[in-house]
Amino acid sequence: MTFSYAQICSELLRGLPQKQKEVLFRRFGLAGKERETLESIGKDFSLTRERVRQIEKEGLFTLKTKIRNSETKAKMKVNPKGQTSSPSAVKKYQNVFSCFRQYFKKNGGLKKEDILLQDLGGKNWQNQVYFLLNLGEKFERFGETDDFHPFWISDQKSFFKARKEIDSILEKLKKQGKPLKLKDLKNGTSPDLSFLEISKKIQKNSEGLFGLKEWPEINPKGVKDKAFLVFKKTQKPLHFVQVAQFIDSALPQTVHNELIKDPRFVLVGRGIYALKEWGYEQGQVKDVISKILKEARNPLSKEEILEKTLKQRLVKQNTVFLNLSNKKYFFRTGDGRYTIQES
Repeated sequence: MTFSYAQICSELLRGLPQKQKEVLFRRFGLAGKERETLESIGKDFSLTRERVRQIEKEGLFTLKTKIRNSETKAKMKVNPKGQTSSPSAVKKYQNVFSCFRQYFKKNGGLKKEDILLQDLGGKNWQNQVYFLLNLGEKFERFGETDDFHPFWISDQKSFFKARKEIDSILEKLKKQGKPLKLKDLKNGTSPDLSFLEISKKIQKNSEGLFGLKEWPEINPKGVKDKAFLVFKKTQKPLHFVQVAQFIDSALPQTVHNELIKDPRFVLVGRGIYALKEWGYEQGQVKDVISKILKEARNPLSKEEILEKTLKQRLVKQNTVFLNLSNKKYFFRTGDGRYTIQES
């Protein structure tokens, strides 16, 4: 249903004292301009900030009383069939508020403010919708906090339900340690999107997965995080030049410099990186061989060492054998096996 929001607001303001009318017009941006602060309006009227606030409060109270009284009178006028008949002006308010209530009902009883205003007011009438929401007794605004974006509710139960569900989802995300699809956030059933939208701690990435705001998979910051996402998506070791090709405006050398400093990445070949979480260990080839021999606790054949090393490093066989021949670190036993050189 579409409404002439400008006309409805003008009709509501008609009859108010001029100062109240102008304060409300400017505070809510009803003339198509930005909403003005108490200070800027006070300067024009030579009034204190607090006095402008009082005038605004008085004007809103008068309008709320006007609407409430009009609705009461309309309900008292009953036609022969027992149906209520409302004056056209009051019917407009009733229709608008009814539309708002239906919108909230479809969205779990609450909605993030910017989405709400866009949905109901489009590009041109968001200020008028915001003004009318302030007049409806069933609607309440919650300002921005550390945990939540500004949002509106149509009943208190919806917020308590949303907060409980958000806490449960946060707990699950922390336990899983990775982004999840919407249907996986709540034991196989999809939570209400309106609940997730108001949370500052939960965000959705470009792939439609939900996770914690600080996770690089959700909110990548800089080349390192973007590179991390490239590896997570491709699930294989890549040369830094290949990584740069996946990242807009990233120079290969910049990518190389960032990856080599970040412990999340391991250099597994000439310019080739992999994620540490895939089981790759930091260090040179000789360090990888040393770790293999320490874990084995017994001498290993050249072939066994080669097989295990190539799982950790993308290098040629001769590179492994060359490191293995370094007598400073490794000792070849009489039966041709290798162990760590005793110091």
